[in-house]
Amino acid sequence: MVMRFIRRELRDQGTLFLSLPQLRALVYLDRCPGTDLSGLADHLGVTAATASAVVNRLVQQGFVNRELHPQKRRHVVLTLTRSGSQRLRLVRETAYSLVRNVLADRSASELQKIMEGIALLGTVFKGMVPREDR
Repeated sequence: MVMRFIRRELRDQGTLFLSLPQLRALVYLDRCPGTDLSGLADHLGVTAATASAVVNRLVQQGFVNRELHPQKRRHVVLTLTRSGSQRLRLVRETAYSLVRNVLADRSASELQKIMEGIALLGTVFKGMVPREDR
């Protein structure tokens, strides 16, 4: 529900002109700079061809650099451009602001419960997520 709210608000504000897969790709490249197409495809849960199409659009928008791997002829290295980093930062800041505004009216007791619930979820799922996806 939280993610639906954030996506809807970002779309309504015009901040998010990226598709969700494009945004997820930017987040992954921010965390794993220099990854290759298969790493990104695995993260997105799509085929290499689909990931390549996502990357093509991000390259056209100037958000991602795609360069040939220096040792592996058929591999590409993916990194965020300065513009891609700035776009990702803007989307994150906007999302944080949206959540902050919604939570501003909650009592200290409710906020504490929310924080405890999030911490508990993190603890429960920590061992179930591969290290590179954390």
